[in-house]
Amino acid sequence: MSYLDLIHLRKAFDETVAVKDFNLQVEKGEFVSLLGPSGCGKTTTLRMIAGFEIPDNGSIVLSGEEITSIPSNQRGMGMVFQSYALFPNMTAWSNIAFGLRVHRVSTAEIKRRVNELLDLVGLSDDGHKFASELSGGQQQRVALARALAIEPRVLLLDEPLSALDAVVRVALRNEIRRIQSALGITTIYVTHDQEEALSISDRVVVMRQAEIEQEGTPEEIYIQPQTPFVATFVGTINQFEGILKDSERGLVSCCGGELELSITPDAAAGLSKGEALTVFVRPEEVLVGDAGSQDNSFQAVLRSVTLLGPVTRLNLELQGQTVYADIRTIDRHRYVLDKSVQMSFRRDSCRCMREGEALNENSAHH
Repeated sequence: MSYLDLIHLRKAFDETVAVKDFNLQVEKGEFVSLLGPSGCGKTTTLRMIAGFEIPDNGSIVLSGEEITSIPSNQRGMGMVFQSYALFPNMTAWSNIAFGLRVHRVSTAEIKRRVNELLDLVGLSDDGHKFASELSGGQQQRVALARALAIEPRVLLLDEPLSALDAVVRVALRNEIRRIQSALGITTIYVTHDQEEALSISDRVVVMRQAEIEQEGTPEEIYIQPQTPFVATFVGTINQFEGILKDSERGLVSCCGGELELSITPDAAAGLSKGEALTVFVRPEEVLVGDAGSQDNSFQAVLRSVTLLGPVTRLNLELQGQTVYADIRTIDRHRYVLDKSVQMSFRRDSCRCMREGEALNENSAHH
């Protein structure tokens, strides 16, 4: 049994099923993110773990103890909300100390612990300030320190960075990961931001329509998506519709020509010539220019260029379809709009699916 077990959790509000047959095992010290669009059930799942919502079915087991019906204030959970939820009439120091006072911790221990946490979150010089005197990022650091003050068994974070600007968000997510790693605290993190989830998690659970769509390491989620939803929700991806021509050789009629794919023998054995397949390829896998030894090569027309910082995204037109290719920004001047270019990608860059089922488990590389 794991440190935290969520077993067949279900929660409905009137006729709307918010969470359906949710099963997850979380190891002690693990950082797990629940990722998905609004309304997929991730926050409801978090609130059931916290004890703010009681599941209609299923159970929650923490360190071998069934806690499904235990009140939230007796679960030993630390919660950080999107809205900070600080007491405006208290200083940062007093906000952090609040939970310790409720638990009747000694004055000396409160002082030691609060000062230690202010230092941990980088606010050792700001403890005397009221919430209104702090920036959004500083307020969220106080909220994090307050959640950690009671030494929670599990740290729960509900979209804690979504109200912050981009630069602060990136800095603070790295801080959260640093603090989590330093303390070794089991953490469940809810977000709709795919980059956030991929960058700080040990494991990502992608949710869709009240259910788990896929769970795995960030690398597995990005490189080996199991369903079309995961492939398209996590990062940008090119999507080609084709017809199977030869399963043994992995040939698919597509894009006015043929695509070569890596399909496992087991998957190939269950395929029939003429079946419809969907092929997914990430933009960074598409090379533009000399194809070299690439397996799949086509002529396309460059229609537009989008600067994304160190990377520039080329929007190519291939047989009436837009194909994205990411290149180094330093190389962007090599390409001219509305000119024909050669685009190519390796067969093991292709993620192939039939009716939503992934067919090439061994195609992950890097």
